[in-house]
Amino acid sequence: MDVLAWIIFGLIAGYIAHLVDPRTVKGELLGTLVLGVLGALVGGYLSNLFFGIPVTGFNITSLIIAVLGAILLAFLYRMFLRRA
Repeated sequence: MDVLAWIIFGLIAGYIAHLVDPRTVKGELLGTLVLGVLGALVGGYLSNLFFGIPVTGFNITSLIIAVLGAILLAFLYRMFLRRA
């Protein structure tokens, strides 16, 4: 899947992740959307690396992977800020 599709998917995933976990990150909704884009990239990479689940396009599996990646990245971001 090309990077532009992941960016669009990440924006959607970031918004859904914000709805699931509304605690704000730095930058409010915009910050969550950026984390969503990064989380979609990380989630896609990790799902393929660890579980062998490839991202095959715009489908429900890819959306779930992107949302989970965004939530994971937001969690790690908050953990890092607490320690800093």
